[in-house]
Amino acid sequence: MEAPLILEIRGNSLDDGPGIRTVVFFKGCPLSCRWCHNPESKRPGLEIGFDAAECIGCNTCLETCPDAALSKENPFFIDRNKCSLCFACVDTCPSGALSQVGRSMTIDSILETTLKDKSFFDNSGGGVTLSGGEPTLCLNFISDLLKAFKRAGLRTLLETCGMFDLTAFEEMLYPFIDTIYYDIKLIDAEEHTAFCGAPNHHILANFRHLQEKYLDGYVDIIPRTPLIPGITDTQKNLSGIAQFLLGCKATSIQLLAYHPLWQAKNQKIGRSDSLGDSPEINRFLPQGKIDACRNIFEAAGIRVLP
Repeated sequence: MEAPLILEIRGNSLDDGPGIRTVVFFKGCPLSCRWCHNPESKRPGLEIGFDAAECIGCNTCLETCPDAALSKENPFFIDRNKCSLCFACVDTCPSGALSQVGRSMTIDSILETTLKDKSFFDNSGGGVTLSGGEPTLCLNFISDLLKAFKRAGLRTLLETCGMFDLTAFEEMLYPFIDTIYYDIKLIDAEEHTAFCGAPNHHILANFRHLQEKYLDGYVDIIPRTPLIPGITDTQKNLSGIAQFLLGCKATSIQLLAYHPLWQAKNQKIGRSDSLGDSPEINRFLPQGKIDACRNIFEAAGIRVLP
């Protein structure tokens, strides 16, 4: 069975669905959003991370690396063209500054980790959330994982970018999902391609279909839009998304406030992706801007969920 790598399993989450939740973050995504808040989740394979703030300068890793891939002169510390991902430096780093990004886990081990929080789920109306990255990249594995969650009596929520084969999704995942969080980032296909690496026709078509099923009494689907300064938070884009949702008879949306912490995450995994040096890109989105974005949807008759 094709098995995705796991970035993290994070318990006690209050931000990824109703109640107290455990979130399973998967590695790999078919999109490449330039502002991705989890850039370490973009690539499906193993990576190595370096956190300069945790480094104590002991040089143990420099002496250990068999590939001579580490250098204090390198702004990312690691030459990833030389690195063979042997992780010898990770194993010997005393401070945790070097880390393996991604790990293999079986369905049983994921379930065992998740079930530790079942009492919190039961008392709060929570459950397990699959996030990423994009969980639908490995349909067979995720299908079996969702079935295991349901056998254990857990509520399930899927966070998705919407870039998946609809027929396979409906057959393999849909029957075992209680709620879908569905990202709609940019309504214009060319802008979506420029900033996310692929057009959005497939994403919008999948949403329209799943929304029709929801209206017929099936799985709850909640659209979400990240508010990226000057890109997704514009009047044109948000108004376009609002009109699309109205055309699908969708009545609510979640807005995800921007934060610039992804830039430091990029640095840790050796990437220099940038959206520019404007003050807006390098700071948290002000509440006034969030309120203005909310007003666009509410003026169109779409409720903005907390």
